[in-house]
Amino acid sequence: MASTATALLLFTAATAVLLAGLPGAKSEYIAYNTTARIVPGKINVHLVPHSHDDVGWLKTVDQYFVGANNSIRGACVQNVLDSVISALLEEKNRKFIYVEIAFFQRWWRQQSPALKAKVKELVSSGQLEFINGGMCMHDEATPHYMDLIDQTTLGHQFILKEFGQVPRVGWQIDPFGHSAVQAYLLGAELGFDSLFFARIDYQDRAKRLQDKTLEFIWQGSRSLASSSQIFTGIFPRHYDPPDGFVFEINDVSPPIQDDVLMFDYNVQERVNDFVAAALAQANVTRTNHIMWNMGTDFRYQYAISWFRQMDKFIHYVNQDGRVNALYSTPSIYTDAKYATNEQWPLKTDDFFPYADKPNAYWTGYFTSRPALKGYVRSMSGYYQAARQLEFFRGRIDSGQNTDALADALAIAQHHDAVSGTERQHVAADYTMRLSIGYLQAEKVVASSLAYLSKSESRSGQEQTVTNFQQCPLLNISYCPPSEAVLSDGKNLVVVVYNPLGWKREEVIRIPISYEKVTVQDSSGTEIEAQLLPLSNASLRLRSYYVRAYLGKTPGEPPKYWLAFSVTVPPIGFSSYTVSIAKQTGRGSTVSKVYSLERSMNKTIEVGKGSLRLHYSVDEGKLARYVNSRSQVTSSAEQSYSYYSGNDGTDKDPQASGAYVFRPNSTVPIQSEWKVPLIVMRGPVLDEVHQQLNPWVSQITRVYKEKDHAEIEFTIGPIPVDDGIGKEITTQITTAVKTNKTFYTDSNGRDFIKRVRDFRTDWDLQVNQPIAGNYYPINLGIYVQDGSTEVSVLVDRAVGGTSLVDGQIELMLHRRLLHDDTRGVGEVLNETACIPEKCEGLTIQGKFYVRIDNLGEGAKWRRTLGQEINSPLLLAFTEQDGNDWVNSHASTFSGIDPSYALPNNTAVITLQELENREVLLRLAHLYEIGEDKDYSVLANVELKKLFPTKKISKVTEMSLSVNQERSEMEKRRLVWKVEGSDQEFKVVRGGPVDPAKLVVELAPMEIRTFIVDFDHLRTYGS
Repeated sequence: MASTATALLLFTAATAVLLAGLPGAKSEYIAYNTTARIVPGKINVHLVPHSHDDVGWLKTVDQYFVGANNSIRGACVQNVLDSVISALLEEKNRKFIYVEIAFFQRWWRQQSPALKAKVKELVSSGQLEFINGGMCMHDEATPHYMDLIDQTTLGHQFILKEFGQVPRVGWQIDPFGHSAVQAYLLGAELGFDSLFFARIDYQDRAKRLQDKTLEFIWQGSRSLASSSQIFTGIFPRHYDPPDGFVFEINDVSPPIQDDVLMFDYNVQERVNDFVAAALAQANVTRTNHIMWNMGTDFRYQYAISWFRQMDKFIHYVNQDGRVNALYSTPSIYTDAKYATNEQWPLKTDDFFPYADKPNAYWTGYFTSRPALKGYVRSMSGYYQAARQLEFFRGRIDSGQNTDALADALAIAQHHDAVSGTERQHVAADYTMRLSIGYLQAEKVVASSLAYLSKSESRSGQEQTVTNFQQCPLLNISYCPPSEAVLSDGKNLVVVVYNPLGWKREEVIRIPISYEKVTVQDSSGTEIEAQLLPLSNASLRLRSYYVRAYLGKTPGEPPKYWLAFSVTVPPIGFSSYTVSIAKQTGRGSTVSKVYSLERSMNKTIEVGKGSLRLHYSVDEGKLARYVNSRSQVTSSAEQSYSYYSGNDGTDKDPQASGAYVFRPNSTVPIQSEWKVPLIVMRGPVLDEVHQQLNPWVSQITRVYKEKDHAEIEFTIGPIPVDDGIGKEITTQITTAVKTNKTFYTDSNGRDFIKRVRDFRTDWDLQVNQPIAGNYYPINLGIYVQDGSTEVSVLVDRAVGGTSLVDGQIELMLHRRLLHDDTRGVGEVLNETACIPEKCEGLTIQGKFYVRIDNLGEGAKWRRTLGQEINSPLLLAFTEQDGNDWVNSHASTFSGIDPSYALPNNTAVITLQELENREVLLRLAHLYEIGEDKDYSVLANVELKKLFPTKKISKVTEMSLSVNQERSEMEKRRLVWKVEGSDQEFKVVRGGPVDPAKLVVELAPMEIRTFIVDFDHLRTYGS
């Protein structure tokens, strides 16, 4: 009782002292002065209010938007935007940046005309600024550059259409490492003045903090160099505010309490905290400008709790006068940095791999969810072909179009989508959106092919519209239109569309249910065809996954793959007719099948053309690679192994998971002794079937007319009943002396030199010699010495490395049993389910191997790389009799029949826009010095690209089509770079002469045009 009384007396005395020290003190309204602008000579603290809103991660994109499924996380983006807009309207000096247009677009379409008008005023005045401006904040390791361009364009077009604004700044604050393509292509080529992000290797950050090099000029492309560089800033810590300045309604940072009649008055204390944090950051930053990111994930759901505190800090800090605080944006910050006339250090290459701790390399996600990665890539190639066909037919805004697929692909590029770092139900949501988009685009493709295949000679007659079917599950040997038994007099017509600008000669394979068939080409000439029995692995996949995907049991399985060579014109199609063989005629050839027992001590040779692969029968594996055309002979082995995933139970609790790759040990996968090699030989291709164990098998194909090996692997279900997660890899081993050096692509574009256990920007302390040498691969990886190149190309994003000289390693699949504690809170353990059971996910994919003389590999990498990314599109229909050639247009090319694009260029976008203008992007495929023949200026003739149309106007645009290129270049900031006097002269393509209409492309250049025609309705009208 006595102690309570004493405390009461002390409390009363303290209160009396407080009030006595403030004579006449009273509580009243304070008008906070937030008008601050930049003050020369002072440290200027740019407060940048933002919310980082993941377009799917722990919840789906729509759940995040409406605030559903809050048992997982209490996040509602709708609340963020409602709350922020209200706070901005309340005080004109406040600012806010917004990034993810997928969310903003959802919010915008629900608003009233009156509120939309007010928001447009906020945007116009600069209070609300769109930064980055893509549909999502895309990943930088696992997407292909064409998908990055498309998703950014979609967002930028929305901003331009609704607000007339052009984003100036890149804001990639959360992706787990940063690519060279991001710097120059998704930065400078968009007209961005700067790029900001948070995540870099912890060792790199420590050195940059010490050297004051967190801000620099980044030249991401050797070929484009200073013509495509960008000012880049890395945050000193993460993308959140300094400690003590986080003000969401439930955060613990002390607010400013400035009511003198209330306890805990702390204005000077908080001002001192602010100044101390500002000075600490200024000590690691060049110039007198620093940026504070006032926000983090899904903040500002109650925006006034942030803005109230920032209003107070700006008011009181500026009264104090030691530093200057102001509401700002990254654009204002960039202009302030530029105005200092500072010279900045130069950065080349990229920021991979990323580690945030010694044993935590974020290199597992390069491969995580390989089925999703494969699906995104295949849908990307389909979308490219579909919008070309949509252009030829004529866009129908109110009917079926490719928009849903475009939207689904856009959000799938998010850094927690194609990366494979989302929860399972979110991955399923991305997949479902892609599937819905595909079904709509499929109808566009079918109707376009039906339109284009109408016979011109019968155009005046009534002609039945052809019903084309497609086979999205062809990869698991399921294709109902080709499997159907042909009734009397019926033939199967296969239309093969080529979205690339050069003629292609390839082998296609379709499952069929009958043995004696003939194949005729577009002219009616019978061509060679080969039948290959379906493997047991293919039959099992078909049976299980048709049930898993479609919910129904497939019918009788087809007996064979029918393989035949097709020749397809540029940006066009050819037709092939499959019919039951008559008694006369040669018909298809059934492959000769050899089962080679492993006890045989011999070598077999596989291949009909110039490429021959030699296999050791007793070891059951590849031994030698011989190409008679190029005179290349090399020892070559291929093997599989797995890393056991670290479970994080040792002294460092870091486990291997969706993000992090932390191997525990390496286990070779030995080919089981009793399983023989199966070799299939025929006139079109040879195949070698290998069953390494019950859950790893592969088929190696050598085509008669190709100089590379195609390896189709089937992995899964990965067994984990031993309690060990596994990460499956394959190795291609040669005798090439590579001196620790290898080359990997950047988002399918430039190749970057890698050196094992080395970083260009700091002295690497090696903690994880395996995971720390893994890099993202979208196109391919190669090694070389003084005479030979070994190249491997991939069909989806994977992780890869060269851990041993002469060897290339790819990680193909992962199944793990522990979370890596990076926020997803779920184990990467994918399964596929049918009603009676679930099992671990099986992955089927391909990679491609070729060995060349030094200097000859680039042609193959660039050409086949485009063909992998833009595969031939197959459509099927039945036809009565043999009349297809006479009753339909059996071939078509959208370009002049006498013309093909130069071999070093590609049409990467051909699309009719809503306003009837046509978007055309042309890309040079080679870097400077990459190839002696093709690393040169190329010319594309637009008149021959559009032979049936009269071009009235061609306007060169920025990459995302939101400003004219000439205006973008006029506004570009020219930064000073330390020691930049020795740079070579950068070559760019010149202006397009309106009479000649020839586009020049320099190495690695992508040029974007809006093309207007005199009359654009449908193709040829």
